[in-house]
Amino acid sequence: MTKIGLLSDTHNWLDPQVKKYLADCTEIWHAGDVGNLSILNEIESWGKPIRGVYGNIDGPDIRAVFSERAVFTIDGLTVLMQHIGGYPTRYAPGIKNAIVESGAKLFISGHSHILKVIYDEELHCMHMNPGAAGIQGWHQVKTLITFQIDAGKLSNAAVVELGPSKKT
Repeated sequence: MTKIGLLSDTHNWLDPQVKKYLADCTEIWHAGDVGNLSILNEIESWGKPIRGVYGNIDGPDIRAVFSERAVFTIDGLTVLMQHIGGYPTRYAPGIKNAIVESGAKLFISGHSHILKVIYDEELHCMHMNPGAAGIQGWHQVKTLITFQIDAGKLSNAAVVELGPSKKT
């Protein structure tokens, strides 16, 4: 069993609460728009593996660490992650084909700052967008998602609200 902490759109700012909420996670995933390497360095200092993709605001430093698209299998589940990816019925160009070709059963995107967890009946694939964990953007509440993967199955998904999107 693997417990995942999923966040996106930190935009150069990591809420101090994130560490507490992801303390029991096995891995941390970032769905893009990290902002700068200090964010990744902070997360890596927690001693957990981090996977991710770069987003449209990420510069060469983040692009040297993450690719635009990641496809991997973990605990029997194939995952496709891309920052700008859309969601079921409104995928970005090429995403639907990539899901089919990769055999992904979990598609993760960011970018919209809109929290979504939607099952795509046609592709038999769960879609997750954790919303935005940073303070830049129009979202009102900072969010992330935790969930478990066990023998190819998703379970125990939970939305974590980190409070208002503006610094207090």
